[in-house]
Amino acid sequence: MKERYGTVIIMNLLGDPTSAAPALKPESIADPRILHAQALKSSRVDRSIFNNLITLYAKSNLLDSSLRVFKQIPSPNIVSWTSLISVHSSSPLSLTLFLSMLRCPILPNQRTLASLFKACVSLPRCLLFGLSLHALSFKLSLNAQPFSGSALVNFYSKYRLPIDARKVFDEMPERDEVCYAAVIVGLAQNSKPLESLSLFAAMKSSNVGSTMYSVSGALRAVADLAALEQCRMIHGHAVVTGFDKNVIVGSALVDGYGKSGLVSDARKVFDENIAVMNIVGWNALMAGYAQQGASSSVIKLFQSMANVRFVPDEYSFLAALSGFYNAGLVGESEIWLKRMKLEYGIKPGLEHYTCLIGALGKAGRLEDAERIATTMPFNPDAAVWRSLLSSCAHHSAADMALSMARRLLELDPNDDSAYTIAANVLSVAGRWSEVADMRKLMKDRRVKKEVGKSWIEVKGEVHMFMAGDRKHERTEEIYEKLAELMESIEKLGYKPVWDEMLHEVGKGEKKEALWYHSEKLALAYGIVSGAAPAGKPMRIIKNLRICKDCHEAFKYISRAIDKEIIVRDVNRYHKFLNGSCTCGDIW
Repeated sequence: MKERYGTVIIMNLLGDPTSAAPALKPESIADPRILHAQALKSSRVDRSIFNNLITLYAKSNLLDSSLRVFKQIPSPNIVSWTSLISVHSSSPLSLTLFLSMLRCPILPNQRTLASLFKACVSLPRCLLFGLSLHALSFKLSLNAQPFSGSALVNFYSKYRLPIDARKVFDEMPERDEVCYAAVIVGLAQNSKPLESLSLFAAMKSSNVGSTMYSVSGALRAVADLAALEQCRMIHGHAVVTGFDKNVIVGSALVDGYGKSGLVSDARKVFDENIAVMNIVGWNALMAGYAQQGASSSVIKLFQSMANVRFVPDEYSFLAALSGFYNAGLVGESEIWLKRMKLEYGIKPGLEHYTCLIGALGKAGRLEDAERIATTMPFNPDAAVWRSLLSSCAHHSAADMALSMARRLLELDPNDDSAYTIAANVLSVAGRWSEVADMRKLMKDRRVKKEVGKSWIEVKGEVHMFMAGDRKHERTEEIYEKLAELMESIEKLGYKPVWDEMLHEVGKGEKKEALWYHSEKLALAYGIVSGAAPAGKPMRIIKNLRICKDCHEAFKYISRAIDKEIIVRDVNRYHKFLNGSCTCGDIW
């Protein structure tokens, strides 16, 4: 999912917890002008009352009034300045006010810095200002305080600097639940799911309480890894802590189960929380169905959403179009893209057009797909040309594949997929000199192929493998089991798929190279470790597209071991059972 499905750290940094202001009457909370009038009539006005008025006016959306109140304070203290800076944290004025405060001179406290870091996140091009603030916080020994430290973690996370965010967190001597939530969410949002889950586990073992943000952040990490058992464990934690009924956590649970491939569990969570579920939760469930290619379920949910008066947004349509793409339904893709514009007045984005282009390419309508790519109201990005390149490879359109590869390399000369996919489709066509040219170009530009990785979850622990991997403690058992599997499926009629192998490599070397792909090693380990009890499917995740040979082998292995094998690759879910796959051999 996009940032829309992620979680955002929201910290209440307004007000003065040490204020001696008298308790506010109910009517004064409703209208701060009443309290203000009472204060002006009083013979003795406490400065803390004015400090609170600044915040109260802001909460009533009267920002100009909060500024006028501040100017009425004879000697504003750090609480006064922090209150004013906090209520303007979505405006450049907050930074200007901070500089004015320094000239008084008044030094910031940790709450002041927290508000400023929040402003640097919400305002454009404020990275350098935020770095300067970090330096100042270090000089004032405020960088490791809970409020400023957690806000600083959030600042680095939002600017896609997760290593710096983690360093700030590690330097904090005391970490409360807000600090943990900031780093757990930040790492999950920056594609570091294993680190995020590790810190969530550390938080629980340190007896630090969780928040709805730390739980939903951990669930986002689970969704990225498709780690089903972790999802179940965090779900249990959410039930114990009472967060399972929270709309943010509920939506994250739907997303976590959906991306783990267990849409039935995602639907159960959704139905239990339907009274509080927001548009994000509806979209998450539709996305879960779409990833399985269950387009009819997506459409039923889309219609149900309209019945409860939720207005579909761009993500709702993206889920529908993704479902059509994975199901190979071109006509529906074209119809729904038009509906999106004409009936709902939503302008399709680049991702919506990419789904249509992918569906057309998958159906073999390569020229139509290219026409859409060159005439849509967006400049095609790498994902568009990569989708077309993959479609050309699937349909053995070597000349067009070369053209798409060149377009992709114009955008990114270091995209390894352009070289490898083009070389593969050329090798299938027997155009070996062009294969050699493509590989030489890749070598000359020092482009390295992305390493294929596969992982499997066993008893809540994730085990990762690469091709030819021999680092696992049970390597000997894994390789013995894999040899046994390959020999058994050869007897069933399996024949290696050599299409994507270099023709110069000998048959024996080719066979060995195919045997030890990462997904086959993960599968073998799953079997020897008893990862899936009787009646339960084997689940494997891969960071790249599953290769043709592994896809063919897994169909036969599902027959040989009489077990369903589920593989989530970078494109979609594959469910192998009784010698066939739900993708229909098109992916």
